[in-house]
Amino acid sequence: MQERFFPIGIQTFEKIRERNAVYVDKTALIYRLVKGYNYVFLSRPRRFGKSLLVSTLRAYFEGRKDLFEGLAMAQLEKDWLQYPVLHFSLSLKRITNIEGLGNLLDFLLSEMEQIYGRGNAADSEYGLRMANLVQRAFAQTGKKVVLLFDEYDAPILDTMHDEKLMESVRQQLRDFYSPIKDLDSKLQFVFITGISKFSQLSIFSELNNLTTITMDSEYAAICGFTRDEIVTQIAPEVENFARSMNISVNTALLRIKHKYDGYHFCESSPDIYNPFSLLNCLKEKKLRNYWFSTGTPTHLTKVLSQYTLRPEELEGFMASQNMFDVPVELAQSPIPALYQSGYLTIKSCRGARYILGFPNDEVRVGFLQGLMPYYSYKTSSENEIFLLNLTAALEDGNVDEAMQHLRSFYSSIPYDAEKQDEDHYKTIFYLIFRLAAAFSVRTEERSAAGRCDALIETDDTIYVFEFKLEGTAEEALKQIDDKGYAIQYEAGDKKIVKVGVNFEKDKRTIDRWVVG
Repeated sequence: MQERFFPIGIQTFEKIRERNAVYVDKTALIYRLVKGYNYVFLSRPRRFGKSLLVSTLRAYFEGRKDLFEGLAMAQLEKDWLQYPVLHFSLSLKRITNIEGLGNLLDFLLSEMEQIYGRGNAADSEYGLRMANLVQRAFAQTGKKVVLLFDEYDAPILDTMHDEKLMESVRQQLRDFYSPIKDLDSKLQFVFITGISKFSQLSIFSELNNLTTITMDSEYAAICGFTRDEIVTQIAPEVENFARSMNISVNTALLRIKHKYDGYHFCESSPDIYNPFSLLNCLKEKKLRNYWFSTGTPTHLTKVLSQYTLRPEELEGFMASQNMFDVPVELAQSPIPALYQSGYLTIKSCRGARYILGFPNDEVRVGFLQGLMPYYSYKTSSENEIFLLNLTAALEDGNVDEAMQHLRSFYSSIPYDAEKQDEDHYKTIFYLIFRLAAAFSVRTEERSAAGRCDALIETDDTIYVFEFKLEGTAEEALKQIDDKGYAIQYEAGDKKIVKVGVNFEKDKRTIDRWVVG
């Protein structure tokens, strides 16, 4: 079989099909979508395949039957009608002022006006120009028009740091989209994608026939990859990855799962893999944080550090749907933005109770790296150097050296930066051991009797940690034994090392530790 091209950074369906690139067939879902609805909204995190989906819809409505050869659509569609398609990508330009948005809208409209004409040159309002475009396309072709809006919210997300500017941007976008509701008789299909959910009143005024499929189980996998799609449609690439890593295919699938899987977009969603990270991983043959490195959420990590929600709670916390599936501009917490941006996902659901948490290791490690400076008051480089020293000591089995590094780290945090409570110490402790990515790290590990504060597992040793803010190191060590934190690991072949630690409140650092 000829080696296929990895379409990294390519979001055009036509290019992917013409270059024999890796493509996971979503066209059966697309066929069902276009036959079932006329006005559709879908939100998904960035780099999750939304633009490729829009491009595929464009090719379908333009009647490009040749591009669908060998795909499910070729068997499903019999008519292949051709419609005029108006395609607008709002992420084409980063918006920093209201003039920039005007320039973007003018560019997008002018591109379509070169095909269908502008009509009344006096029409300078962007909404009127779009309405004129639809009417001219309909009149010239005799066919209803397809409207595709990709990343409709990009200008708003660009300006969220400036409330006044964001409001101006939102109003201009509302004027731009407003004609849609009055063009129904001339429209065949309208599809809108974005990252975030904004209130319908604030953007799509009176568009009350818009169907949101964001949490529709039928379309949960319309973006991203499922495991079945991976093992059936990109199996050769997975085999090449496994061969390069000198591991079995099953082991490769397991490592890929832990790193990039875990997204759920509704109650009954299958596991969804991040497509951008997975394709990069298979191309580069390396397990790296590809998605996260393209857009570290500095604003979100800074905001989260100011809320009472502690980072360790993001491993899994209970929520109702109206805590995360709500317009971001109405939210009273960072949870909706974290969820809709892809940093949190649905882990499980029972009735009206959802459990939200990090989807996978890539997001967990990347997000916590972004949070760490707000709790340690150190730069990312300083945190990395500390973690390298700490993990090297534990790999060597040198607990005293590891604890000395930990003591020095706490001691160097500014005196007035610490909160005088155990939770803050635990949060820093959690961040440290979660970011010791060389290990299989589990904090607040559950046992039948309770939880230890952290558990670190290396190739030959399991470290069980307990620490006290009020109490002695000996009491912490005794709690490990009394609560049986280590019992479940004693049947294995690894050495068990128990470490009791206490903090000195006045010195704001580790006082003593004892090893058992």
